[in-house]
Amino acid sequence: MRLNKYYSAAFLAFFVWGFFSFALKPLHNYPSLDILFYRVFFSVITMVLINVVFRRKVMRQNWNHFKNISSKQQKNVVLLTLGGGVFLSSNWFVYIYVMNHVSVNAASLAYLICPIVTTVFAFFMLKETLSKWQWVAVSISFFSCILLSFNHFQDIFYSLITAATYALYLVSQRKNNDLDKFLGLTIQLIFTALVLLPFYPKYSGAIPTEPLFYTCMFMIVVFFTIIPLFLNLYALKGINSSAVGIMIYINPIINFLLAIFYYNEQVSFLQLFSYFLILVSIVVFNERILFTKKPKAMPTEIEGL
Repeated sequence: MRLNKYYSAAFLAFFVWGFFSFALKPLHNYPSLDILFYRVFFSVITMVLINVVFRRKVMRQNWNHFKNISSKQQKNVVLLTLGGGVFLSSNWFVYIYVMNHVSVNAASLAYLICPIVTTVFAFFMLKETLSKWQWVAVSISFFSCILLSFNHFQDIFYSLITAATYALYLVSQRKNNDLDKFLGLTIQLIFTALVLLPFYPKYSGAIPTEPLFYTCMFMIVVFFTIIPLFLNLYALKGINSSAVGIMIYINPIINFLLAIFYYNEQVSFLQLFSYFLILVSIVVFNERILFTKKPKAMPTEIEGL
């Protein structure tokens, strides 16, 4: 049940993220950097309030734990937490830019590449091993990305940057186990906000006054930042980076369906076939979880009483 719980968290995180364009597309007239500024600042305010009001005991426990670990472990926690903040904020900026100024399909392509990049990073950096069928799934997804890149080579540059930044975030946070996940995420966002704050006066536009902006920003902060990021980090407690990485495919599949049926973007048969292959790769990668039957529990004497 513990394994199913972690897989469910990863699935739900990327399923929710698949609808991010609903909150992001209405803001296409706002600069990408402004959206990033307000997303980070509002997320920090919300998460700090949650920690201070509802999680003070958890904060004290984590502080005491941090003081009691070795100096080497402390440096590792600081490096992984702050480094994760850098990777996350970089990913956000590039993704927002691609979604609003390139295309929805280009943003989808980034997250099609991301599981492959995550698997490679995890293999070399974390020494994570994959089964034969999981490598087959990665090969299928790699082939589908090659198909999708035809006639869209101008998108590859942005897609690779977006994929690499989020893959590095996933891999780094897999090793970051000495802090409560929600508290660690709060620290990462505070660090990101402090990095962005000096740039805000010079590079931000006029303060938005439209109610639509703040409605969309509320949705982005709560439903497309705090909740899915926490679920994502929670999933990394119980399954490896590659398993979480392959779940990323749920996001672009939903984006792709929205691009066709909601945003009326033109797609080809090649794209449809490629996304079908991606669905196949998800099933193949998780075949052990999806198709392995659980052994029946043997009745005990007590159960029979």
